[in-house]
Amino acid sequence: LVLGCPGVLAVLGLEAAAPGECELTRLLQDKLQYEMRLQYMKHYFPIDYTVHRNGTVSEAALRYLWFHVSSQAVLRIREVLPEKHPSWKYTQELCRLFDALGKEYSQYRQTDVEAVVADLVKLVHSKGAESRRKAVRPKALLDNCLKVMRMLYGAPCEWGRW
Repeated sequence: LVLGCPGVLAVLGLEAAAPGECELTRLLQDKLQYEMRLQYMKHYFPIDYTVHRNGTVSEAALRYLWFHVSSQAVLRIREVLPEKHPSWKYTQELCRLFDALGKEYSQYRQTDVEAVVADLVKLVHSKGAESRRKAVRPKALLDNCLKVMRMLYGAPCEWGRW
């Protein structure tokens, strides 16, 4: 999640990126290549080294945001599948699990969520969000869902190593 980056919220609604943004993100992309991440962020650190996150947004609020983004992603995947598709039952089970998790979060009061997260959740559910959606492969959506879920829930739920 990029919630801690200054200026990210200011540009979320823009359709076109400024030339400076494009150049900087291209440079970032180059620096974030897998080989460089592996070398500089894994090989040069002790085994299982972790960095503690600055507590600008609570983990509970990030989990709340993750739930809304991920459940919407699963719903979008489900919308394109015919009932006889081999993935239909799998996505049906995912929807059932997200519905159950949604019941857990229904007890969450809006005042418990930081304003920045509440605004992003509203944006995820807004009708205008359709025009800003990017085409993404279904597997990539679920890969990201799992990766972020492990980061947000692994320690608090005491999952151990996966």
